[in-house]
Amino acid sequence: MTIDLNCDMGESFGAWTLGHDAALMPYLTSANIACGFHAGDPAVMRQTVRLALQHGVAIGVHPGLPDLVGFGRRNMDISADEAFEMTVYQLGALHAVARAEGGVLHHLKPHGALYNMAATNAALAQAIAEAVYKVQPELVLYGLAGSELTKAGERIGLRTAHEVFADRTYQANGTLTPRRQPDALITSAEAAIAQVLRMVQEGRVRTQQGSEIAIKANTICLHGDGAHALEFAQQLSQALRAAGVTLARPTFTV
Repeated sequence: MTIDLNCDMGESFGAWTLGHDAALMPYLTSANIACGFHAGDPAVMRQTVRLALQHGVAIGVHPGLPDLVGFGRRNMDISADEAFEMTVYQLGALHAVARAEGGVLHHLKPHGALYNMAATNAALAQAIAEAVYKVQPELVLYGLAGSELTKAGERIGLRTAHEVFADRTYQANGTLTPRRQPDALITSAEAAIAQVLRMVQEGRVRTQQGSEIAIKANTICLHGDGAHALEFAQQLSQALRAAGVTLARPTFTV
């Protein structure tokens, strides 16, 4: 059994430092690098690409909404055309940085509110999938497991990775519990690891409503900006390996 472990990275900006990129990178198989809209800047993008290349970690585009103040986590009323254009713009930016450093892109995963909006809005999901397909169709599209985004990617012919979350709770419809709710985050490492192992090994997750739903897991998201992110990354990778799960970037075909 093989699973990818991904993390949002490169989210520092100017004089502000966010996350634990250098410490976390050795435990990952893929990194989602911010492209300047919700976080990141050209220097941080370059530094993060270099770090990923140093550790053999797959480089992913992490496009977000143009909302630095809100860190891309506030919904915006955007059209499908705008979603397409934002994705193309940010994909192009990271492609150029990666190429300049001798690297290649592996995947694209939307960030924050854009990710959640595309999970339920078929028009936005289709626009993002089309942007990837028209610019670099060999990329893997990461999206919430079973969402409109993964459906759009599969429909258009992209390699599509169904993503599950270690430290987030789920709703009965398969969406993540909104961050504004007090029960959105799993703060216990033991509980988070137990949830991950069940999703990976059994393909099921317990929801906040008490029901159990089927879930497909190709890649696990680890949030790197928490106070104990490094410790959790170590514990999670050890638990997966102990359970006989190999950590490796997605290499499947459609």
